[in-house]
Amino acid sequence: MGLKRRAFLQQAGLTLLTLGSSEAGLSLGLNRYQQALAQPTSRKLALLVGINQYPEQVSDRSTHGTALNGCITDVQLQRELLIHRFGFQPSNVLTLTDQQATREAIEAAFLAHLTEQARPGDVVLFHFSGFGSQVKLGENGELIQSLVPVDGVLPTEENPFINDLPEETLGLLLRSLSTEQVTAVLDTSYADPNRAIQGNLRIRSRPTTPTGWLAASELEFQEQLRDRVKISQEQSQAQWRTGQLPGIVLIAAGPDQVAAEGQWNGFSAGLFTYALTQHLWSAMPASTLQMNLSLATGAVKQLVGKEQQPQILGQKSQSPALSPYYLKLDAATAADGVITAVEEDAKTVRLWLAGLPAAVVENYGQNSLFSLTQPAAPADEDVQLLEAVLPNAETTTLPANKRLLQMRTREGLSVRAKIYAASSAVPLQVGQLVQESVRVLPRNVGLTVALDSSLERIERVDATSAFATIPRVTAIAAGEQSADYVFGKTQLGTPTLAASLTSASAAGGEPSQPINGDLPSPKSSYGLFHLGRSALLNTLSKEEEAVKTAVNRITPQLHTLLATKLLRLTSNAESSRLGVRATLEMTAPQERIVMQQETPRAPWNAPASRLAGLFVGDGRLPTLPTESRLQYRLCNYSDRPVYFILLGLDSSGSAIALFPTPAPESNSFDFKAAPADSLLSPGEILLVPQSTPSDWTLQGPPGVVENYFIFSRAPLTQTYSALEISMRSKADARRVSTLANPLEVAQATLQDLNQASLLDNSRTDSATDTYALDVNNWATLSFVYQVAKA
Repeated sequence: MGLKRRAFLQQAGLTLLTLGSSEAGLSLGLNRYQQALAQPTSRKLALLVGINQYPEQVSDRSTHGTALNGCITDVQLQRELLIHRFGFQPSNVLTLTDQQATREAIEAAFLAHLTEQARPGDVVLFHFSGFGSQVKLGENGELIQSLVPVDGVLPTEENPFINDLPEETLGLLLRSLSTEQVTAVLDTSYADPNRAIQGNLRIRSRPTTPTGWLAASELEFQEQLRDRVKISQEQSQAQWRTGQLPGIVLIAAGPDQVAAEGQWNGFSAGLFTYALTQHLWSAMPASTLQMNLSLATGAVKQLVGKEQQPQILGQKSQSPALSPYYLKLDAATAADGVITAVEEDAKTVRLWLAGLPAAVVENYGQNSLFSLTQPAAPADEDVQLLEAVLPNAETTTLPANKRLLQMRTREGLSVRAKIYAASSAVPLQVGQLVQESVRVLPRNVGLTVALDSSLERIERVDATSAFATIPRVTAIAAGEQSADYVFGKTQLGTPTLAASLTSASAAGGEPSQPINGDLPSPKSSYGLFHLGRSALLNTLSKEEEAVKTAVNRITPQLHTLLATKLLRLTSNAESSRLGVRATLEMTAPQERIVMQQETPRAPWNAPASRLAGLFVGDGRLPTLPTESRLQYRLCNYSDRPVYFILLGLDSSGSAIALFPTPAPESNSFDFKAAPADSLLSPGEILLVPQSTPSDWTLQGPPGVVENYFIFSRAPLTQTYSALEISMRSKADARRVSTLANPLEVAQATLQDLNQASLLDNSRTDSATDTYALDVNNWATLSFVYQVAKA
């Protein structure tokens, strides 16, 4: 069977991907990374499948089109990660994309590349991005789930057979491997959504459930696999239901949910694949698969709300200390990107920047700086980086081991950068890893709202006109381009987008008409929705209203959401070199560690914590009951004082802040100076709030909370002044309180961080249209968790 399968691969024109000849001349400096990655006791094999271009015969989406946009990007995301972070040899990474990915080709490639090569102890990864489906076997038959290959055409009366790759077959293929160290990543879903576009996202599920029969060749193939792995048909059919699958299976969405792909400025990708691979680029040796999956789940939740919850299955899914892809990570290879090409002048390179959050990448500004990876230097040797992004900055001197690349242009996830400064003559090489040094962000970042296709034409016109009056808020047609939220309507009392209840036409088209035109239209409410379809409940009204009235009503919430977007753009736990740690603890009704974030690239060793052993992530987003009492434990393990503030959203969607505590003899705050309880001295550990027991209680309602602890080497003076506006309207200060002016506070915080990044520079002027943030001088640690009814 092996020779036959290999012959089939050759006939189909499939080859193992290898890097270009430019990689052949890697220097000894780069070889040390390869040596650190190499694990001679085991081989690493991967099969990556991604399908964007499905023919119309695969689904009945003739009015929507059948193309996905992000599946090929998913394959690239995994491939670059596996080669440059996990040490896979390029020749051991096989990819099948678009027309290559037929059912027979996928099955043949799995057998030839994985089954026939893998030995006990080897590491194997299978990835699929594309449509998933439910299939009904015969008129009264059972429902099965399947992956849809590029030739998975729908059954017809003339040809009643379905050509999908059944979930049962995939389970048997996984069982055919000689190794237990296997991971399957499925960025697809099976629920029947009856739509191609959900809000502003494309859905990776077939829109309807076809009825047909498995082809005789597929049934024969399944029987051959059952004979090979020695299990019965009943056992093979039950393996997904019982979770008795080999290794680990990561699925982008739950059984009744849909997996979506996001659209950013210049690229599309699966929400789950991007979030997972992005966190794995910077994961440290102590982090587990479950911890990284939890972080990825939080990133997905921020975009789509409750509509997509990644899942972990498999016999090893309950192993608490499981390493990502079964491989121990080396801190020396933690990075934000990699050099993928060096141009002829040897001074310009191409960078792949998938180690940064997608929203950060799409807002990355010209002149951002990256350094080649190297052991962290003591803080006293920090180079004055900001000169590169200041129009009139003075010349700086670089230490002997510092080499910087300056971003010039970006195309999707690929950045063109030039050598900004270097004191070494060693040439740049493909495969060298890079880390963020200075993040340049535009000052005019705005909020983009997609107008849902379920709105009537006159509603879209009125909404466009109303949004045009709100500064830094832009309205677009759903599906046109990258968006932050969706404006639409829902039936009163139903917190989901109305478009999800009907079969709307293509984005920007007219909605379908109700079947019974005599029925009165249900009363509806306008509001904002996540890019999936779940509503932001504090934007809905209990009464019907005009579109312009609704837009005016939600203007304060739009300001809050824009402020949150700005805070998200500062998140940098992975790249910061400020030595800080924050631990979220629940003190009642029981004591437990909820989450912990720190800055692993800081040049100081983080102190051991007796609490760290109590924290075990399970891959899900942390969930806390209402009435829980919370506190944060902050630690400054650097050699200098840092200042901090807590900003974010509570579960109702309201902006919150941690306000400094006034001195007992004073009834007012001195916001011009740094409040004493916003300062963290070197080596200090501080509880926030400082009351014992904690007076911070989760009041609800059920929802998602976002907290951002922002640390700076300089006082956040403009932030304190902006907070003063909100606080002086209150008779009594509280530790954590709602914020009346979140957008002004967020803008002031960015300006403070911009100023903090000038600490080592003799000039204080910077470009007036950008913020330039130095990773040596700031850290933003984000905490995302759910609140549920007690």
